[in-house]
Amino acid sequence: MLRRRGLLSASSVRRVDVLETRETITALVRRLRVAYDGDAADAPATLFVKSGLPKFAQTPRNEGREEVAFYESVAAAMSYDAAPRCFDASWDDATKAWHLVLEDLEDSHSSPKVGAPPGLGESVQAVRALARFHAAWWDDPRLGRSIGSWLDPDGMPDFLSHFSGALARLADRFDDALTTSQRELYQKFISAAPRLYERYHSHRNLTVIHGDAHSWNFLLPRNGGDDVRMVDWEGWTILVAAMDLAYMMILHWQPRYRRALEPRLLDEYHAALLNYGVRGYDRRALDDDYRFAALWQITIPIWQADSDMERPFWEKRLNRALVAVDDLGCRELLA
Repeated sequence: MLRRRGLLSASSVRRVDVLETRETITALVRRLRVAYDGDAADAPATLFVKSGLPKFAQTPRNEGREEVAFYESVAAAMSYDAAPRCFDASWDDATKAWHLVLEDLEDSHSSPKVGAPPGLGESVQAVRALARFHAAWWDDPRLGRSIGSWLDPDGMPDFLSHFSGALARLADRFDDALTTSQRELYQKFISAAPRLYERYHSHRNLTVIHGDAHSWNFLLPRNGGDDVRMVDWEGWTILVAAMDLAYMMILHWQPRYRRALEPRLLDEYHAALLNYGVRGYDRRALDDDYRFAALWQITIPIWQADSDMERPFWEKRLNRALVAVDDLGCRELLA
């Protein structure tokens, strides 16, 4: 693996030690220390290995396949490192076994404390990193061809049928989760969704998004600089760039904190987007897309509840999304 990458020439691996092993919700991760015989100046001293959990091998979950595809197609085609460097990526269709062998950035990078709101400086670094990544794929002719795929407009009825079912199951299980007014909002959203998604089907001002861009998936350089890396790419897809921004700020931050930082961070993001070469996308267009993305955030807690996630997990995101809908005047989009 390392030899294929040109990192081993006159040397060889002598020993591998496991430094850390832990499970995330969807994967097993390990940090490895590697010892070499001979001159291995270019070879990594440590590695970060991510692989599938056996309990998901016979389920429809495909996070591993999507993340492997990201590293093999998107990351491999980029001129800079938006993610940790990948030394090996593998997905087996038959067994659903997968793994990623990645650059270990423990010593050079850190992420904001999990569960705590990131500081303004950390958030500015994150949105600038998103802008750089989004700009790299903005309206790229490879989108929907060699990079990702376009959603079929004819698939919207199936999506809405599944979503309506998930919403009904939530109402049956937790009859106090939604007020009458909130249930009416969801019904209006379902009715308006095909029209709303015409924004996507224009195939203009779209890019590759991360899809799980909460603050803790950003690795920030310990010594400053702009070498921000993003991890956990299993949710990547082609979409409106503001989806990443709305997901970060609306679902994961308390409304008061979001309101305080939101205007500044949208300004920072837009300025960075222009700096990285995007043209014909003004600040008003970003505001419009952010409201569009904010409205779509109300679907995510419904899917989370339908996946049997614990109520406190999805309920706080549900409440935050519904507050944002009113804060940003998103109901106007349903008229």
